Amino acid sequence: MTIIEQMINKYNPITFGDKKNAIKEVLQEVVLAGLSKTDFFNHAAFYGGTALRIFYGMDRFSEDLDFTLLVADDDFDMRKYFKPISDVVSSIGLNFEVSKKGKTLHSNIDSAFIKGNTKETIITIYPNSVDASRIIHNEKIIIKFEIDVNPPLYAKTEIKFRLLPFPYQVRVYDKTSLFAGKIHAVIARSWKNRIKGRDLYDYVYYLSLEAKVNLKHLEARLKQTKTIDENIKLSKDFLINILEKRFDEIDYDIAKSDVRPFIKDQATLDLWSNNFFKSITEQIKVDLEETND
Repeated sequence: MTIIEQMINKYNPITFGDKKNAIKEVLQEVVLAGLSKTDFFNHAAFYGGTALRIFYGMDRFSEDLDFTLLVADDDFDMRKYFKPISDVVSSIGLNFEVSKKGKTLHSNIDSAFIKGNTKETIITIYPNSVDASRIIHNEKIIIKFEIDVNPPLYAKTEIKFRLLPFPYQVRVYDKTSLFAGKIHAVIARSWKNRIKGRDLYDYVYYLSLEAKVNLKHLEARLKQTKTIDENIKLSKDFLINILEKRFDEIDYDIAKSDVRPFIKDQATLDLWSNNFFKSITEQIKVDLEETND
């Protein structure tokens, strides 16, 4: 059995959709392993939904690989890491290319895409499967790779280890800072007509872990996006008040429809309402420890 088969079999994929998601999730870990062979994690940390899935067991699929620099650097060049990513993916027998996305003016986010042909990938991993015949010739498996080059202050990081595709280590935001980032998304993300139910799902998961919130980092995030005024000192009570107002604004039917494709247990969404989210928010805990910044 190859390494990639060993990793994919952990997911026990049954449907074609399961198989594609399993491939994406395995690729995410392979990319992390490739980056660990470079100096990338001397400069950056892993955060976001995929970090929550890989290192804290969240049970929903997350599409992107999100990173943040440890220190702001507008001149950071992510392209130096493209070849190591391609090399490690090639080493497990897959053919993917990495290409940079043009940076939006005034954006703090630098982006790239890791792309491979879906049919070729399915045939490589599942040579006896009939699924390949159902795939459009030019369909792509795509993973987005993003780096925040101007990160908010006061985040805490830690080193985590994984064993497959080979033993490696990753610098990742600690739980308190990951939770702060997610709360910022719940409060400040411009959802317009596409409410990200995934943010709410993750929010519930952090509370189930009894994770504290890195309040100082969250305050820095909210001020960076001008969500709160510079003169405000964020407190637990003030945070709960902001969240409760946000929960009153949400169309929960739209939120549920957003997250359904990413989770297996749909019944977990039945309780979703403004009353549910307000009630569980009363349990929120904050971390007021100073960082080493």
